[in-house]
Amino acid sequence: MSGSTVASKYIKATKRSLSLLDQCITMTQIKQVQCHLTVTASLLDPYAAGRIVSFCVVSPNADVSHAYKLFLRLQHRTTFIWNTMIKAFVETNQNTRALSLCKKMVQSGFMPNNYTFSFVLRACTEVSALSLGAASHAQVIKLGWESYDFVQNGLIHFYASCSLMDSARKVFDMGVNRDVITWTALINGYVKCGEVGLAQQLFDQMPEKNAVSWSAMITGHVQVGLLREALELFNEMQVSGFRPNHAAIVGALTACAFLGALDQGRWIHAYVDRNGMELDKLLGTALIDMYAKCGCIEMACCVFNEMKNRDVFAFTSLISGLANHGQSARAIELFARMQNEGVVPNEVTFICILSACSRMGLIDEGLRIFSNMTKVYGIEPWVQHYGCLVDLLGRAGMLEDAKKLVREMPLEPDSYVLGALLNACRMHGDVELGQVTVQSLAKRSLDHDGVHVLLSNMYASVNQWEGVVKVREEMEDKKVRKVPGCSLIEVDGQVCEFVAGDRCQVHMEEAMLFLLGIDNHLRFAWDDDDNDKLLTIE
Repeated sequence: MSGSTVASKYIKATKRSLSLLDQCITMTQIKQVQCHLTVTASLLDPYAAGRIVSFCVVSPNADVSHAYKLFLRLQHRTTFIWNTMIKAFVETNQNTRALSLCKKMVQSGFMPNNYTFSFVLRACTEVSALSLGAASHAQVIKLGWESYDFVQNGLIHFYASCSLMDSARKVFDMGVNRDVITWTALINGYVKCGEVGLAQQLFDQMPEKNAVSWSAMITGHVQVGLLREALELFNEMQVSGFRPNHAAIVGALTACAFLGALDQGRWIHAYVDRNGMELDKLLGTALIDMYAKCGCIEMACCVFNEMKNRDVFAFTSLISGLANHGQSARAIELFARMQNEGVVPNEVTFICILSACSRMGLIDEGLRIFSNMTKVYGIEPWVQHYGCLVDLLGRAGMLEDAKKLVREMPLEPDSYVLGALLNACRMHGDVELGQVTVQSLAKRSLDHDGVHVLLSNMYASVNQWEGVVKVREEMEDKKVRKVPGCSLIEVDGQVCEFVAGDRCQVHMEEAMLFLLGIDNHLRFAWDDDDNDKLLTIE
């Protein structure tokens, strides 16, 4: 029966029956009321039926399957009932069924309204249904729903998720009732596309900000490597009176990890504890990564042990941290624990554990783990895994085996693999193989400054000074310049960067004078020690 001519011949539910619906708090109770309405034929009343369907999909113990079975048996449906079922499918991640149901709704003579489109656009976004989303946009305009804020926001979010920022911007510019969600949806889109500059311009123009818009900007700056700016935004967020939410904290911790900003990272950890925030998988892993990268591996272990639910990312982060801190034995133990707890390792986990085996010289264990990647877990090795294996063999002096592996590997060797082989040549003084490796890198245009410096050092280690001169001349001919080293230090919560050869630091003169004082102090201490030794000999 069409939606425009709902049948008028049905028994309306009594006030007593409707009051029973108000008292229901469990699915068992709602099913009892449903039976009562069925017996009295009051279930034909669309209002009462809609109340039951709605309860089934929004109650704490929701039963979408039961709601849909009831929906299919209803003789008299309303737009509200159709929308309720479409929304239920979207919120339970059954987006294809939601879109199919919307199609049946139109075929049954019911026209979608602003609520319908908000759910449909969410479903299109989740399954990246670009053509269907665009068709829905056309229907929105045709039926005159484009001015409704949640439809407008849904359209912006849909186009932004599909990286169609021009379309998203057009919807935004044509919008009349823009709220904070409208602005944030567009900002999020620019952030995901890496257009942080445009996102910042919009953010600065926002008439009203919220925690979500602040966190979107913090995350965006982290994604494009603007780490100091991310931490500045994090501080500004609090100065502006906004409490950092989960996403903002994870973004700030990621920035702290890469900058080595330990003091700020500790402050954020204290903030998390002080506000009783749950140490979930995402937040826990961010803290582990921050402490590990800032040199506090024991604190990283403490956070790991405090986590109630640990996933592959938490395990991998700590395994990587332990390996990087020279605690490869503990990393391998943790890998075994991970498997015992039923957590399946991923590709990055194997890179970390193979690196740990390489540093400890565990050849047999490394080869076994590499083999199990495919045999046990069905993971095809990446070129990075082969690089770890080459490093494992090379460190152990098995250069011929490493060379054979590079020659026979199914993937094209990259700078990671050839760099591992070149480093092994340096360690064991195999200049001839080192030259061949550098030639392979040059053919692939991978001979960056580090490669030339490594070859030069290799020649120098065996007193082949002609080779050193030749490498330096080649670097000059190719205009290859060694990238200057840099270091970061945190002072009073501020991260300062020092680059070799840079004299533009504000406090450079003070730092140089201080270093000169240390140098003189060490010289005097050395002279005093030598004088004491001479007196002892006499």
